[in-house]
Amino acid sequence: MAADAGPHHDIQALYSGHHRWLLGWLHRKIGCWHRSADLAHDTFIRLLAREEALAIAEPRAFLTTVAQRVLANQWRREKLEQAYLEALASRPAALTPSEEERAILLETLNDIAERLDGLPVVVKRAFLMAQLEGLSQADIASALRISVTTVKRYLVRAGAQCYFAMSLA
Repeated sequence: MAADAGPHHDIQALYSGHHRWLLGWLHRKIGCWHRSADLAHDTFIRLLAREEALAIAEPRAFLTTVAQRVLANQWRREKLEQAYLEALASRPAALTPSEEERAILLETLNDIAERLDGLPVVVKRAFLMAQLEGLSQADIASALRISVTTVKRYLVRAGAQCYFAMSLA
């Protein structure tokens, strides 16, 4: 069958042979069967999104690595959502966005966080101060206690990372 050829066949075999093991591994990590099932699902979805075939010598080590990345993304997303909800709580009720707007804002914040992933915290802060708070380079330099030249360099670095992350997506 043509459907059995290619990278999806490899993932089907990986799923058949190791899904139950991965589910148990995730459950031992986080202690909740429902979240473990969601994360195992997300792990295999990530693999299905790949266009190239997988060459896996150690399936469980490979799945562990992918699942750890999925789990780290989930924790980062939860931390970001918690910070967002705390920021919303401090705003007047009249300025609270609708549920739909909240979902869109959270997705956008997560997208920005993913694009800035790997940059030093100070670079991220400078970029977010410029983009979200609208601060000038001089104000950012003062707040972070760095030079304006360093702020410019940080903004270029973060902007370039966002640009290249967008071009890869």
